[in-house]
Amino acid sequence: MNAPAQLLIDTPAGLAQITTPAPRDVWWELAGKDQDTNPSQTPFWLDCLCATGPYRDASRLYEFETGRRLVLPLVARRHLPRILGAEESWPAQWGIGGPVCPEGVSAAEARAVFADLARLRALQVAVRLRPADQAVWAGAATGFDVQPHMTQMVNLDGGFGTVWDRRFGRRMRREVRRAERSDVETEVDRTGRLVPVFYDLYRKSIVRWAEQQHEPLALARWRRTREFPVRRLEAVAARFGEGCAIWMAWRGGEPAGACIVLRHGGHAKMWRSAMDRELAHPVRAVPFLYRLAIEDACDAACRTFDMGESAPGSSLAEFKAGFGAESFPSPRLLRERLPVSAADRRLRTAVKRLIRFQDP
Repeated sequence: MNAPAQLLIDTPAGLAQITTPAPRDVWWELAGKDQDTNPSQTPFWLDCLCATGPYRDASRLYEFETGRRLVLPLVARRHLPRILGAEESWPAQWGIGGPVCPEGVSAAEARAVFADLARLRALQVAVRLRPADQAVWAGAATGFDVQPHMTQMVNLDGGFGTVWDRRFGRRMRREVRRAERSDVETEVDRTGRLVPVFYDLYRKSIVRWAEQQHEPLALARWRRTREFPVRRLEAVAARFGEGCAIWMAWRGGEPAGACIVLRHGGHAKMWRSAMDRELAHPVRAVPFLYRLAIEDACDAACRTFDMGESAPGSSLAEFKAGFGAESFPSPRLLRERLPVSAADRRLRTAVKRLIRFQDP
């Protein structure tokens, strides 16, 4: 890792010192104090990006004259001139990034951060905000396009009894009770031992997803395993340790379904899930695992359970709503020197039409 570089800039909020990459001890300190920090805003997450993808640490620590400090998690492309690469928090498929700022920020300080990002020489600069930040930060991003995204989260206030009685839907409670009466067996692994088992289920899920989406299987396997290679799961399990839980359902000694939940502070995040539909669906194994993971997050005093992004109105969004998940805006703010994202979107749309791809 290169030695941190420091820059002093004059902003509407006064002088600000920027250190990049952000010192890890300061980042961990701020992440520990910021009650809204997600697992995907920690140094562990950045380490996993850099270890398993073509990225380098470009995080930035901002220190204002008021004494307020914030860290913006950020990665840049390795082996590319900055003018041809992207600096993002985070790249697509890596979830929510955005600033870690336990004391909050003023509107002037938020504008100062985005003015600094606008000066970067990268071809693209993008920041995906967490729901708690979008009101202040999205309004400060002058010159950045706002791309709508949403994430579904379960409020865990009141403990699992309250979540079960008041937030789980009737249908989901029936599904869980059906699983409890079945021959399904469950376990949770916090050591990484079940990584190979999960990934085998993930490969089986690719076949099902390809059929559902009318996608050639070879293309689906290439795309999905490139997006989520087994080494990425290994890296996350190794770095998060007990903060990475692999919940596994077994039926007749065979793996039927699984999900991975990451945890930091008061937040739990459903990261990945997979199943063998023929084994899992009759006994409702996946809803049962979600119920166990949510109860576990309540027992750990988590305040929220992030179930990730879904298309509004989709069957997946409806499924998550059955656990009490509510939808919150989590926009991605993007600035480009050339309209490369629009060109990429047109190309993807053309390919989807060609293969008659059906979005889930």
